[in-house]
Amino acid sequence: MKRFYTSAGVTEAPEGFGVALDGKPVRTPAKRPLAVPTRALAEAIAEEWLAQGETVDPKRLPLTRVASIALDLVAPRREAVVAEVLKYAGTDLVCYRAEQPAGLAARQHAAWQPLIDWAAQTFDAPLTATASILPVPQPPATLKAFETAVAAYDTHRLAALHLATAACGSLVVALALIEGRLDAEAAFATAELDESYEIERWGEDAEQARRRKGLREDIALAARFVALLRG
Repeated sequence: MKRFYTSAGVTEAPEGFGVALDGKPVRTPAKRPLAVPTRALAEAIAEEWLAQGETVDPKRLPLTRVASIALDLVAPRREAVVAEVLKYAGTDLVCYRAEQPAGLAARQHAAWQPLIDWAAQTFDAPLTATASILPVPQPPATLKAFETAVAAYDTHRLAALHLATAACGSLVVALALIEGRLDAEAAFATAELDESYEIERWGEDAEQARRRKGLREDIALAARFVALLRG
């Protein structure tokens, strides 16, 4: 799409802060005014639009995309989004350990056990770890505690959590990212621990590299989005 504006700035709106292009409000794909809770996030979104060249590339508007998803897809179906995120809690990757090789098992314990301990302390959500390939049931009280925590997020943080959970393949790792327990690179390393170990042994093919690049970018985007929500 050819660039159709010269300026991009922040406006105040009843819902928070909006972004205007040549004075006209940016809208989501569902035609809602794009409004976010903090000026910092609105300013970063405006900068995305200002950084466009002669054509507008949606791939270079990642914050705009997450904010639009929050308004168009998360807000109207909060319960469904919470349920999608909570599916990961029942079989969270940090609970499934290898017995062999010993090096992998040691890495898993070092990276994942502190997060299990953190989740128990932070959310009152103790998790059961196992070396079995069979799913291990998690305590109903733990699943309820995670549900309470996730449902308490506002619309924009829930959108970021949904993005992070899908990218990490783990609700625990995603919560640690959103809550600031892990930074983006640490979250990626934690979520991709098993695959990184295999790559060290056997190498990485082009498809793996593309997939991992996309996951790293999504995790970093979720982290940046939440940081901007903090102002």
